[in-house]
Amino acid sequence: MTTQASNQDLHDRRLAATPRGIGVMANFFIDRALNSEVWDVEGKRYIDFAGGIAVLNTGHRHPKMIEAIEAQLKRFTHTCYQVLPYESYVTLAERINQLTPGTHVKKTAFFSSGAEAAENAVKITRASTGRPGIIAFSGAFHGRTMMASALTGKVVPYKVGFGPFPSDVYHIPFPIDLHGVTVEDSINALHTLFKTDIDPKRVAAIMIEPVQGEGGFYAAPPALMTALRKECDEHGILLVFDEVQTGFGRTGKLFAAEYYDVIPDVMVMAKSLAGGMTLSAVCGKAEVMDGPAPGGLGGTYAGNPLAIVAAHAVIDIIEEEQLVARANYLGEKLKDRLINAQASIPFIKDVRGLGSMIAAEFFDPATDKPSMDAVKRVQQAALAEGLILLSCGVYGNAIRFLYPLTIQDEVFDEALNIIDRALAKA
Repeated sequence: MTTQASNQDLHDRRLAATPRGIGVMANFFIDRALNSEVWDVEGKRYIDFAGGIAVLNTGHRHPKMIEAIEAQLKRFTHTCYQVLPYESYVTLAERINQLTPGTHVKKTAFFSSGAEAAENAVKITRASTGRPGIIAFSGAFHGRTMMASALTGKVVPYKVGFGPFPSDVYHIPFPIDLHGVTVEDSINALHTLFKTDIDPKRVAAIMIEPVQGEGGFYAAPPALMTALRKECDEHGILLVFDEVQTGFGRTGKLFAAEYYDVIPDVMVMAKSLAGGMTLSAVCGKAEVMDGPAPGGLGGTYAGNPLAIVAAHAVIDIIEEEQLVARANYLGEKLKDRLINAQASIPFIKDVRGLGSMIAAEFFDPATDKPSMDAVKRVQQAALAEGLILLSCGVYGNAIRFLYPLTIQDEVFDEALNIIDRALAKA
């Protein structure tokens, strides 16, 4: 609903009515949006390179998705699938089972958020193996609920003041050459963990993001995935890929798992699955997914019918508009601009990414240390020209670019020009 309140009025009301723990990046309030553009309550236009944090690969208000939701609204909005099931849930599970990597028999369950899916992956793998231990990585982000926070490998702001966390969760270093951590270091840390903290026969699963999201858009080296698969097979551990941020075309594949010669036992997905509607999923080997007893999985809103039909529309859009290929096209254009800028801007330490999951990392050239301040300067300069950018990384020193894959060519080019000017302010 359109409001007559100003951004400042709403900002003051927000501070009075909502807790400080809900951090808000922008100092303006959105009134409407379409594809890659948003307008605030005062009518100012912005180009959205945040995408609801990687939720809007198919853009704001795609007509096909709106049509699907409107049609479902006329039939029913909620029954709770565990009470009164509906065919669209089953059909979507069948589609996910077919689209995810591997030819093995799979089953899929739907939930509401990425964190909820991560927690259910823990439940499923524990029930299937009869083991308690879960291993994750430094820099990982798996959500904000208690188990998901325990899995997350970053203290500030996700863990401060919230402990104690669930037990039997362990972390090993994620290999990042730029920060001096090799694949060998990671596997050695895993072996040390097995010697000092937990018997591998007590580990249910190893959970990893094929490309770390909040952690900095670092892609897992293929050698790491191969080594993890070997360790899991040797010890009867399940390998879980968290594709919440990487899924549905963002990396130039439908799933980032397709970059590896490794098949996970379980996959977790959310964000762009339903184009802004609240839906997540856990897909895995049928025998693993059947580990929990009837009634052990579910949720009042899990697999909401409006979100389910939105997800069907999203998959159709990705296929019909060839968004996986477009992710690669747009990503190459962006990387070319960033690499060209890197030649004259010493603060840009690294440019990396798969498809359209691109990041630029900033170091202070005087100290050769991560520079969060440079990121803030670039973000502020871009925002002043109407471009919304997000940061990421353990040190908060990287900028990630999460534009819709449906972005209009002329708007994308406009954004690239703004990025050029903003980078000069680093």
